[in-house]
Amino acid sequence: MSGCPFLGSSFGYAFKNLSVQGSEEDKSQMGVNRASKGGLIYGNYLQLEKVLNAQELQSEIKGNKIHDEHLFIITHQAYELWFKQILWELDSVREIFQHGHVRDERNMLKVVTRMHRVVVILKLLVQQFSVLETMTALDFNDFREYLSPASGFQSLQFRLLENKIGVLQSLRVPYNRRHYRDNFRGEDNKLLLKSEQERTLLQLVEAWLERTPGLEPHGFNFWRKFENNIVKGLEEEFTRIQAKEESEEKEERKAEFQKQKEVLLSLFDEKRHEHLLSKGERRLSYKALQGALMIYFYREEPRFQVPFQLLTSLMDVDSLMTKWRYNHVCVVHRLLGSKAGTGGSSGYQYLRSTVSPRILRLRDSCGSLRRSLQTSLVLEIQHCILGCEGAGYQCLHDLGGQEPGNPRSVFNLFWLSDRYKVFVDLFNLSTYLVPRHWIPKMNPIIHKFLYTAEYCDSSYFSSDESD
Repeated sequence: MSGCPFLGSSFGYAFKNLSVQGSEEDKSQMGVNRASKGGLIYGNYLQLEKVLNAQELQSEIKGNKIHDEHLFIITHQAYELWFKQILWELDSVREIFQHGHVRDERNMLKVVTRMHRVVVILKLLVQQFSVLETMTALDFNDFREYLSPASGFQSLQFRLLENKIGVLQSLRVPYNRRHYRDNFRGEDNKLLLKSEQERTLLQLVEAWLERTPGLEPHGFNFWRKFENNIVKGLEEEFTRIQAKEESEEKEERKAEFQKQKEVLLSLFDEKRHEHLLSKGERRLSYKALQGALMIYFYREEPRFQVPFQLLTSLMDVDSLMTKWRYNHVCVVHRLLGSKAGTGGSSGYQYLRSTVSPRILRLRDSCGSLRRSLQTSLVLEIQHCILGCEGAGYQCLHDLGGQEPGNPRSVFNLFWLSDRYKVFVDLFNLSTYLVPRHWIPKMNPIIHKFLYTAEYCDSSYFSSDESD
């Protein structure tokens, strides 16, 4: 007997002609075409007739249709749509804070989720510049003359976004020596004025941080305990340094210790904080800063896990807004060079002033510059751009590099400005990192308080309905 033994008659196996494929195809066609019965359809719901017909090429109107103007319009319209969504999310978050619903921690998940959505959108907007960069300066120049006096500075939604997050009006770079609102008229101007008068996200977060459980003087009193631990820790550290034999290393350690001591003890100088606050160098109140630092240190406690995620998202928003501004500067420089903007501004020069108000011009060998920056300036500069004249590039966070074929190059070092940063104090929390054993230990009562929700007090929780 030949062939497969499993097909033999002894197995009593018989194949049936099952039309499996045909059966599956039939099931896939068993739906109901509800659209044929009338009612709302996709195009009407999204109002695509309006959206897809909103690209009016000025070059075409003038009888000289330029292909790349379509990309220019689409890209900016996409930005404006995403700005609208960000404003939608921000307004909802601000409303939760304003009505006190944030005291009910069930609403904190809404806040964190919506702020995370803002972060993801901003990441997309930063990347979206790469689409615009597929257009060359020559391509842009073909239709640029038709755009004047329209300008990106006139983006109402972006200005509203800045105001609602909490950009300080006193730190804005003047636009042609005028207040930024002077460039908007009618209802747009009124909307901007209203947004300036409303409580910002920064102010709302500040009030929320001031209520951080554990700051109460008659309770856990985190701040007093932390100060005592800092003083004790510094004394022990100084004793260890003094016990070492005299050497160059010991002197260096003493110098480093003195700097560390000044930084840490300055944290408890409320008058100094208020002075920096008045100068715009700090944004949060003294008590709010205490709350932020407490959340930072005890972020692993269940009660502080979600608040820590919120603080992280706020820093992400600031970072991405800074990256967006910088990418915008780069694109404008690429397409315009040093020409004036279509709205009458100085173009690249104005935009650069919003991200890099200080420029240090250095002429030195690359090796020497790199060593000096890495040993001193880098400790003070969080973001810098190192550009080599004639090299045709700029690098972020990269202090190496040298102009090809030139052992001694001219370098431009730009400090990215903090003037448009809103939550800069949260970034600076890392300045006050200390050994874990310096962080105050929790007693069983406060530990249980932060571990469960049943021991909440009326100052932190509210019986208000969730929105």
